[in-house]
Amino acid sequence: MSVTVGTKAPAFSLYDTEKKKVSLEDYKGQHLVVLFFPMAFTSVCTAELCSVRDNLSTYNGLNAAVVGISVDSPFTLGKFKAEQQLNFPLLSDFNKEASQAYGAYYDTFVLDLKGVSKRAAFVIDKDGTVRYSEVLESAGDQPNFGNIQQTLTSLQ
Repeated sequence: MSVTVGTKAPAFSLYDTEKKKVSLEDYKGQHLVVLFFPMAFTSVCTAELCSVRDNLSTYNGLNAAVVGISVDSPFTLGKFKAEQQLNFPLLSDFNKEASQAYGAYYDTFVLDLKGVSKRAAFVIDKDGTVRYSEVLESAGDQPNFGNIQQTLTSLQ
């Protein structure tokens, strides 16, 4: 069951690539775009996150921060972030709690890999309420960034 618009966003506290804990609470007072993605170093994930990297000023201009979350380890995400020069935090949901809480979770993914994040996007407003929710069943699809930006614009 994915998180629905108008509900409180599930809290999370995850390690980033610098091995610091980052929680939803840290973003109170600004809007947050949360992007779950299946795996670092895969083509669609790389394209998605690089498009966010290249448009980060648009999100910042809408008073929004962006975080990417996958079940990869902080070490894998650190290498991915450096290689792709990503300019926003990547958080490790290695224990799969946030992915499950947001309903962005495959029990079984390709190659019989168990417990992988679905590609999903959420906009959480500065008060912690979900304003946009998109969970994609096909990992080959990308979130609708136009809709995400429209949602952020409507919150200004």
